[in-house]
Amino acid sequence: MRVRLSHPLRRAASPRKTAPLRGTAAAFAAAALTLTAVSGCGVAEAVETSSAGNELAGAKFVVGSKDFTENIVLGKIAVQVLKAHGAEVLDKTNLGGTVPNRESLEARAIDMYWDYSGTGWIEHLRNAEPIQDSAEQFKATATTDLAKNGIRWIGPTPLNNTYALAIRSEKAKELGVRTLSDVAKLAKTKPEEVTLCVETEFSTRDDGLPGLSKAYGMTIPKNRVSLLDAGVVYTETDKGRTCNFGEVFTTDGRVTALGLTVLEDDRRFFPVYNAAVTLREDTYKKYPALEKVLRPVVDKLDDATMRKLNERVDVEGEEPAKVSADWLGRQGFLGGKT
Repeated sequence: MRVRLSHPLRRAASPRKTAPLRGTAAAFAAAALTLTAVSGCGVAEAVETSSAGNELAGAKFVVGSKDFTENIVLGKIAVQVLKAHGAEVLDKTNLGGTVPNRESLEARAIDMYWDYSGTGWIEHLRNAEPIQDSAEQFKATATTDLAKNGIRWIGPTPLNNTYALAIRSEKAKELGVRTLSDVAKLAKTKPEEVTLCVETEFSTRDDGLPGLSKAYGMTIPKNRVSLLDAGVVYTETDKGRTCNFGEVFTTDGRVTALGLTVLEDDRRFFPVYNAAVTLREDTYKKYPALEKVLRPVVDKLDDATMRKLNERVDVEGEEPAKVSADWLGRQGFLGGKT
């Protein structure tokens, strides 16, 4: 089963909009009438409830997520951790792209979802240039979003799920490409070889193809760019028929599974995308234990860990809820069964 529909990044505009409900209680009640169970695949999940404490007893939260594998897994992690600490949680993961999640958060239809520092800085705060230092990027994003919009960021995770271009390894050797500057040179010397498979979102974002082309001085005709679903991008890049180069994400397990070569971003164009839980400041102040409950989990999520979790879903076909619960259990974050 493949559930990744678009990226994270972190991801931005989805054509699908939500109809925000005013107030957490209203969202909880309305969604409960229409949903019996929600998962990354839209089927009921059987994950046992565990107890790791009662810090959030009596609290009710609605947790959203974006609609690609990594963010769904992260959403499930939040759902399960909050429940393990006594909260009542409505699972609305796989809600849509960045826009539906952010709008739902601001409109109080959901209480939290995972976002990424680069997305916050460029998409939400409308800055044109990323900050290359990861710590400074996160600090600037979190501080500014809190001051301007009342949105708190609990993080960052060590994981950095940034964009990259990849190519099947044998083709990389044939063309002699190791870096994105090599691709830019190839676009001038052998333009017919520079064919791209990308998501629609990547084709329009400032931190996607338009900005990348400008930063590296590349001109790629539209007839050499194929717009595909994220999962198809990986398979078509591996096959090498539709395209030689594909847009990928650095924590995606399919990169390793398919034996793709990730090209070095030698001009450091792509922003840093460290994940964090985003929530309204009033929610954070009402439930200060959220920091204590979520922080240890956030700190454990590095690139290698996330890549393995993503691979279990996208390559091995496991359910996001099971994958997240297994990892949380091994780390001791769920306590004992109730």
